[in-house]
Amino acid sequence: MKRFLAGALALVAVTLVGCGKLSFDDTSTASSGTKTATYQTTGTVDDSMYQGVIKNGRYQTSSARGLTLQTNTQGGNSFNIKSMETGLQDIAKTHFATSKYVFQEGQLLSTATTTKWLGRKSKSNADGLNPTDNKKTGENDRRPIYLQSLVEQDYMLQSKGKLKYGGIAIALGLNEYDYYQKVKYGATYTTHIDQAKLASEGKQMAATVIARIRQMKGVGQDIPIVVSLYKNAARDSLVGGTFFATVTASSGTTLGDWKTLNQQNEVLPVVNNAKPVNTTVATDFNNFSTQVENFFPTLAGITAQAHYDGGELSGLNVTINTQFYGETEVESFTQYVATTAAKYLPSGAKIEITVQATQGIQAFLARESGEKNFTTHVFGSY
Repeated sequence: MKRFLAGALALVAVTLVGCGKLSFDDTSTASSGTKTATYQTTGTVDDSMYQGVIKNGRYQTSSARGLTLQTNTQGGNSFNIKSMETGLQDIAKTHFATSKYVFQEGQLLSTATTTKWLGRKSKSNADGLNPTDNKKTGENDRRPIYLQSLVEQDYMLQSKGKLKYGGIAIALGLNEYDYYQKVKYGATYTTHIDQAKLASEGKQMAATVIARIRQMKGVGQDIPIVVSLYKNAARDSLVGGTFFATVTASSGTTLGDWKTLNQQNEVLPVVNNAKPVNTTVATDFNNFSTQVENFFPTLAGITAQAHYDGGELSGLNVTINTQFYGETEVESFTQYVATTAAKYLPSGAKIEITVQATQGIQAFLARESGEKNFTTHVFGSY
């Protein structure tokens, strides 16, 4: 899904790459990539995807990937980092074409540098992007932690057998809720940060980050740097957060106009009589769930994570928990789910469906936006 990944679906993606049996686009052809004396690229099976960079026989990972500010109270919503990474790449695609640029995990920000930037500014850490601790503990008196995580993605250009920076994308993961303790091991309290304050702090940090990156080796003054602000979901949320603003510094440290992003996430079915983001989508999902559960009453539950852009559904991740054990039973169920989903679920967004039991993932179904039929894969025991 373009801007939204749940933990279970990330596992599916890894598994499918390994088994090599599922094609999301039957019309796509594989690219073998590029190989030079200094690097090679992974190739791609889909023109909507970037090729990755391999150097010295290994995929280029980021040492700071997934690093978040660790405290006793912040806790971890595992959906935040995954959806931040995926969403940042989707934003980058509007600036850096997949046909021209090669994707590389962030190489500029080391673990040590990122750790300093995520910390509070202090005498011992002049690089901290979070404000100095004023030692107050009142919910509205203290200075909260605004910046919780930071993601870097590099977009490279191939030239004369070498790679050079063509663009850089940065995501700043900001806290709407900052959890803290007044005394060590004591009760946990929460400071709620309103949207206006979060945006103001994030935009100031973005300017600072761009100025610092401009000084790093290999970046130069004319490489576009895209910085996007991401609002973390609460630590007990069943969905990840959303991007709410993005800006580009085309050259130097001058920022262009900030663009507001209107993204929303929700879990379906909605609970506690909450109003759904989109009533039509919620109704379609309920109809789908009812049909499947009527024919297979032993299901343990059907839920979905929906992502909206501008009020319109852009992606739907459905999880079906089963109590099936026989492979033929799973095959029959998967076929029924595919036909029922094609009939009831919205056609204007990418949909991914995971069928899982306590012993693991049993089947996976996917359909691209605008397509009619689902591609399916049942995981066998051999």
